[in-house]
Amino acid sequence: MEDSLYDILGRERIHALVTRFYDYMDTLPEAAAIRAMHPPDLASSREKLELFLVGWSGGPPLYVERFGHPRLRARHLPFPIGNDEAWQWMHCMRKALAEVIPEPHQRSLLESAFGRIAMHMRNAQDEVATD
Repeated sequence: MEDSLYDILGRERIHALVTRFYDYMDTLPEAAAIRAMHPPDLASSREKLELFLVGWSGGPPLYVERFGHPRLRARHLPFPIGNDEAWQWMHCMRKALAEVIPEPHQRSLLESAFGRIAMHMRNAQDEVATD
């Protein structure tokens, strides 16, 4: 039997990843657009992402138990997410991954998976030049 990503990472590293991710989002000027989509106090956002990642990585379904099915795209529809917002989200996540996940293979797998999620979340048309 193969270990799950949760077995490999553990709850502590997932917590650390989420902490660093939101720390970057909260402080990096280049993440201002996605930061503005969040409440002033990030405690609830931090908790929800951590619970989601625990279940997503193969751990206990804590998010589902508290909030129901994640329905990620549907839950994010009220927020206009285009290429810039997806890039900002990934920029914060890449920085957090680089800090928290020292193993290159694991970091690469996570970055690819998060990149797919970020692209899937796009729901707004980016402006296209008409000239």
